[in-house]
Amino acid sequence: MLKLNPERKREFLDLMAQRGWDMLLFYGDTWRKDHFRCLVSVCFSGPQAVALLTKEGEVRAVVTHPWDVEPVKAGTGGSVTYVPKLVEGLKTLLHDAGSAVVAVNGLEQMEARFARAVKESSSAAPVSATAAVEEIRRVKTQEEIEWIRKAARLADRGYEHFVSVARAGMTEYELVAEVEGFVKAHGAEDNFMLVASGGIEVTAMKPPTARKLRNGDSVITELTPQINGYYAQICRTLIIGPPSEKQLESYAIFAEAQQAAQDLLRPGVDISDVARVQNDVFRKHGYGEYTGSKYTRVRGHNLGLYPDELPHVLESTHYTCKKDMVIICHPNTYLPLSGYMVFGDTLLVTETGCVSLSQTEKRLFQA
Repeated sequence: MLKLNPERKREFLDLMAQRGWDMLLFYGDTWRKDHFRCLVSVCFSGPQAVALLTKEGEVRAVVTHPWDVEPVKAGTGGSVTYVPKLVEGLKTLLHDAGSAVVAVNGLEQMEARFARAVKESSSAAPVSATAAVEEIRRVKTQEEIEWIRKAARLADRGYEHFVSVARAGMTEYELVAEVEGFVKAHGAEDNFMLVASGGIEVTAMKPPTARKLRNGDSVITELTPQINGYYAQICRTLIIGPPSEKQLESYAIFAEAQQAAQDLLRPGVDISDVARVQNDVFRKHGYGEYTGSKYTRVRGHNLGLYPDELPHVLESTHYTCKKDMVIICHPNTYLPLSGYMVFGDTLLVTETGCVSLSQTEKRLFQA
């Protein structure tokens, strides 16, 4: 496994040359490790880590936990400095910046004291590289696609386990614990997971609670395991016991909406239209009022080193889809038929359309 992504490094160096940047910092913290890992694929242990790419192609790093020194050194092939306080590490890393233009991927994520240390290191004002780096990250390399494929296969297995263990009387957190244990025992580095259970009173997914599953419940989940930094997601709905007519009616609408998105998604399509065709299905069935922000957040999103990458699939978001993007399309929303329901697959954009990396059957599951 290459921990320093050579293809990405070349793209970042090209970006620096185009923008006139002398140094490019990749800042990661415990929430957004992806800003660091898009250059150095190491799951660091400390509260922060920073990698510096110079326009000559040299990579240096600062870590804030001693355990991170050796893996990051192996990943960069360059110098790695351990400092418990990142402010001091940034000063050391940028001590020779002079009048260099320093760009920061993850600048918006930085604490003010860290951003101030960067600003004080050079006579030139620092600039944000986050949007430009994210644009590069949206199109996946072949190696990245293979990691996402593996994550998607694990998501399928995780959902199969979800169905096999869900039962009346089990609490939500017991169900999530079972699935978390399964996916991590089978190679998941992390797993982002939301869940909800009940009927028409359920308006959204959330972290698990002590609520016990009951016969007739709709049990919904967003299951997102991470393999070598990369996430894949699956959304499915399960009924405890036989589904009601309204649950079946609701599911049919969600399945139609998701399929409409999958049929449309291809290079050159505006992401807003991928949202629109899903919403149009709800409008056709008389549920247009449930397509707005009051009842739903997004109709999908990009996937990669972060489980909720931009662009979001919304009618208000305009972005031209590209080959080798990985997007989950999920018409997750509330309907008065059966409450909040979810349904979605991880989709790889190909030259002529898209293919689902999720192999779990498209149906309303029953426990």
